[in-house]
Amino acid sequence: MRRFPAEFADLLTARGRALLTGRHAAAGALANPRCRVLALDGLIERRQAQAAAMLLDKALLSHLRLMAQPIPPETIWEARENYAELLPKTMRQRTAHLDNSRSAAFHAASEIGLIAMLRSESYRAFAAVLAGRVLQRKCGLQAIAYGAGDYAGPHTDHHPEDAAALRGYLDLHVSFATPAVRDQFLVYARSGHFTEMKEVTKSGLITAYRLPFWHYTTPLRARPGGEQAARRWVLLGTFLFADQPAK
Repeated sequence: MRRFPAEFADLLTARGRALLTGRHAAAGALANPRCRVLALDGLIERRQAQAAAMLLDKALLSHLRLMAQPIPPETIWEARENYAELLPKTMRQRTAHLDNSRSAAFHAASEIGLIAMLRSESYRAFAAVLAGRVLQRKCGLQAIAYGAGDYAGPHTDHHPEDAAALRGYLDLHVSFATPAVRDQFLVYARSGHFTEMKEVTKSGLITAYRLPFWHYTTPLRARPGGEQAARRWVLLGTFLFADQPAK
């Protein structure tokens, strides 16, 4: 693969295109208040997905910035009461927002057709089918690369200061993993406990979240000897619901 297709639909298998047209059990699933997460495999052909991971490694990895937010030591040593600790959001990953047309990451992503694909009508339509709701036209775009040991700690992705996202929104993740990846898991809460878990490193896996809710991503594990080559790419689109006021 030298470039991403101009339309997201052209990356999909027959099952993926069936979902795009609403002929799939997952269509509209996130409109159900009880459904917070969808993890859908088989919608992107596996070889295409692995080729996409290689293309992103070659063209985009060097333009990502390291985001490392470790656990502050004062959460232990400045505590004054038993079991009263508070954990801020922690993470380690490489990332770039793809909304700034002047950034090097944006230009690199444009050169391989990634920006055009993530702004295509079929990409937005795919997100709307999963959401079961009308989405606002504009969406936020981000590329994330998890390497060996990279993770995202417990957090909610709640944005109470943003009126447009206050009552919820949709995140769409398209994952492309290199063959050196062993596993990585999404863990999320149901009924107030971290009881739910999904493996998220099948290359070409599509996950969709109706946020906010408590969740975290476990450290990525590499296959033996694959620590340098192990990478899980996540192409992230954030969509606001059209029936909520824009800020």
